[in-house]
Amino acid sequence: MDKTQLNADTFIGIDSYNDTFYIKDQVLYKKTENNLFNFKEFQLGTIQSVDIINPMNIVVYYADFNTVVLLDNKLAEIERIRFNDLSEFINTSTATLAANTSLWLFNIDAQQLESYNYRSKNKVLVSQPINGEVLSQTSNYNFCFVLTDEKIRSYNIYGSLLTEIDHVGFEKIVQLNENLIALKDNELYYIDKKTQEITKIKSPEINIKDLQLTQDFLYIYDEKQVHTFKLTFPK
Repeated sequence: MDKTQLNADTFIGIDSYNDTFYIKDQVLYKKTENNLFNFKEFQLGTIQSVDIINPMNIVVYYADFNTVVLLDNKLAEIERIRFNDLSEFINTSTATLAANTSLWLFNIDAQQLESYNYRSKNKVLVSQPINGEVLSQTSNYNFCFVLTDEKIRSYNIYGSLLTEIDHVGFEKIVQLNENLIALKDNELYYIDKKTQEITKIKSPEINIKDLQLTQDFLYIYDEKQVHTFKLTFPK
């Protein structure tokens, strides 16, 4: 286990290049070995989430203004997507990166997960309506996982419901290669991608404010330090 000091309001994660992303005073920062980049757009309100699965195409989601800003690897703006201005309005509550030029979005009005191609401005897929409040969403290019107050559901790029797992009290989920780790009452649980079996993870007593998975490493932020753990997932 390694520890790194960090003064942040929100720890986003560490990408595949070992660069650290975090939010402080509504400014997004990227800390590399030699540089500190930042992006700020106060007119859009609070940053709801940041997806760094592709360090060359970072997704910054502003829920208050129903807007996504795409950034490059130096946090320079590439593109801005205003869902309020679309001819087919989408009232979103989540936004994460999908394959090619698409985003995984949760449509509040329809209660559906959608894959939206921001280049063609078309919805690629629409799931069946999802019951319950969406608490957390995590994804990669081909799969999306949605945590509601009672279930964890996984979907593929065709909009098909793959798995549906009952749970009690999970607050957040993160994923790596479709393996899930869930947070509940400051404790972590591993969810096997093949069996969907839920196993409590033995870990040191750390105040878990934020967590993230990258390349078999689990990162936990306790408001003062980032703790790094090496994980081994079953084959």
